[in-house]
Amino acid sequence: MRLLVFGKTGQVARELALASARDGIEARFLDRDEADLTMPMALARVIAETDADVIINAAAYTGVDAAEGDRPVARLVNAISPSQMAREAARRDLPFLHISTDYVFDGTGDAPWREEDRPNPQGVYGRTKFAGETGVAASGGRFAILRTAWVFSAHGTNFVRTMRRLGASHDALNVVDDQRGGPTPAAAIARALLTMARAFHAGDGVEGVFYFAGAPAVSWADFAEAIFAGQADAPTINRIPSAQYPTPAKRPRNSVLDCRKIFETYGIEQPDWRVGLRAVLATLEAET
Repeated sequence: MRLLVFGKTGQVARELALASARDGIEARFLDRDEADLTMPMALARVIAETDADVIINAAAYTGVDAAEGDRPVARLVNAISPSQMAREAARRDLPFLHISTDYVFDGTGDAPWREEDRPNPQGVYGRTKFAGETGVAASGGRFAILRTAWVFSAHGTNFVRTMRRLGASHDALNVVDDQRGGPTPAAAIARALLTMARAFHAGDGVEGVFYFAGAPAVSWADFAEAIFAGQADAPTINRIPSAQYPTPAKRPRNSVLDCRKIFETYGIEQPDWRVGLRAVLATLEAET
């Protein structure tokens, strides 16, 4: 199986590179110089010329707050380009796997979100990601959309790295306690995508939207305490409501995803984020 992956330096793309190498999978990863997501037609040409068996889009405009003031670029990267990529993949009859987000929901209620729930994004990031989903689904090709949440790893910009950086210079940190979700190791997302890619390559891939996030569900404050657990000089975590931490983009209060469908369809189990966190922390400690 040969993969063409849009994205090279992002959290999931880097984990895909590691996992592909371990599994002996041939994969080509495209950075911005080779695949500029603000140029949809150029991306289509890359797919038109590829010899890959499966296409994975692991690239996105992920600056949730920045997107509020950068709507045209966010729309190009998150909506127009994935739609164009999916159409070209469909023309080539190549399976197209696409990563999306919990931000397609408004975060209301307490029940975990299921695939049949109606999206209602509240910000530019969520709206552009949902528009991208819509374009992928309408492409006419073989596709799967993986909605995930609270991604973390030992590289890139994420909550774990931010907490460690702030914790090194602060005795106390204010962390939101009324937003809940499932922290998701990027390495687990990579493994899930490879499982799905293999299924499509074998002719057994099931199309549609699938949820994949870590368990158990926690608040950001819970997650922060887990990051510093056992650390002798750990900062105090002050639990605050969202109202005390205003941001340009509204965050979903409820980002918990029901992951039963992906297990029932692909046999992919919901990862325990605590296991993934231990691995990430070990990597970060080894690098210091």
